[in-house]
Amino acid sequence: MKRSASLPKCARMLTVEVVAEHLDVSPKSVRRWVANGALVAHRMGRLVRVSPDDLRSFLNKQRT
Repeated sequence: MKRSASLPKCARMLTVEVVAEHLDVSPKSVRRWVANGALVAHRMGRLVRVSPDDLRSFLNKQRT
C-alpha cells in the first residue's frame, strides 16, 4: 500500500501562534479561549492544536 506524501485536509491543525496571527490577537488570548472552553483545541502532549473547522465554529459563535 502506497502512502500519500501529503496529509489529508482534516489532519492539518493550526498552532496557537497561527490562530493568533490570523485573528490579530496575542497567543495568550487564544490560550485563554482554549482554557475557558470557548475555542475547542486538541492537546497532544504539550502541544495544543486547533482544527480549521473548530476555528470557523468559534468565529461563527462570536458573531451572535
